[in-house]
Amino acid sequence: MEFNVLVIVSMLVAFVLTLLFGVVYIDFLKKKMYTQYILEDAPENHAKKVGTPTTGGVFIVIPIIVASLVALTMNQSLTPATLIVLMSFLFFMLAGLTDDIGKIKHKANKAGLTPRNKLFLQIAISILPAVYMTFTMGQTYVNIGDFSIDLHYFYPIFVILFMTGISNAVNLTDGLDGLATSNTAITMIACTIICMITGRIDLAIISAATVGSAIGFLHFNRHPAKVFMGDTGSLALGGLLGTIAVMGKFELWVLLIGIVFCLETLSVILQVTSFKLTGKRIFKMSPIHHHFELCGWSENKIVTVFSLFGLLFCTIAVVLFKILW
Repeated sequence: MEFNVLVIVSMLVAFVLTLLFGVVYIDFLKKKMYTQYILEDAPENHAKKVGTPTTGGVFIVIPIIVASLVALTMNQSLTPATLIVLMSFLFFMLAGLTDDIGKIKHKANKAGLTPRNKLFLQIAISILPAVYMTFTMGQTYVNIGDFSIDLHYFYPIFVILFMTGISNAVNLTDGLDGLATSNTAITMIACTIICMITGRIDLAIISAATVGSAIGFLHFNRHPAKVFMGDTGSLALGGLLGTIAVMGKFELWVLLIGIVFCLETLSVILQVTSFKLTGKRIFKMSPIHHHFELCGWSENKIVTVFSLFGLLFCTIAVVLFKILW
């Protein structure tokens, strides 16, 4: 496994920048009244979250990009691939910010981008990495260990579906204080290690910066949250996870390292499917973290259990990846 000190530098710079930028940005949000509006059908205890500043994803994304650019430049690995990762990350943030601003402007949680428009933006952003990997790099396969399938010209479709799916999965997980943030940090630690195992120090630098920024943001986002990342952060972080997995060629491993995000999404799919087919719900509420809330679990307990669960699967994934590699 190749190690580079700039991986640690990137993480620390992003961590410090997030803490510093966060103080200034939260003060700005409070003055401008850029605050969260809660869904009407959310659990009752979420009513107290009304008025909490949102769009905090801005001070997650910017420190990651700055720290990554600095470390990548120092490492002489600022390549078209890394620029595409960071550009896609920025575009996902802007898509989420557009959605959040719509909610703030109309003072309603459902007043942002329509699902169709949001999906259109996610697909459009995913096209660049898909085209780059297919036509520039010619890496159209997906694999786990010795198992490999070459998707050929279907690979761009796979990438677009994969990236939009992961982006939405993190977005669905962002429903409790610190839940998406803590699991993002854990998942990105796994991404950093996997990228170092494969020798992709450029991607390890970006992943490590994300770890540092997520930990820094958790200082403000842990229960009771002083700020929410909003779609600004969740769509961007999910998009970044998807892009790094595509560029690093470990797409299928996201099913393990992103197990919490995947299960949150699966719970919504099962809930909707069951209700449409039978008129009955499987869970008290979906995504599944709300089910546990309605079962009487505290937010801190849910975040802790889900994070430990995610950490377990990330550990298993990294060990298996190292063995198979």
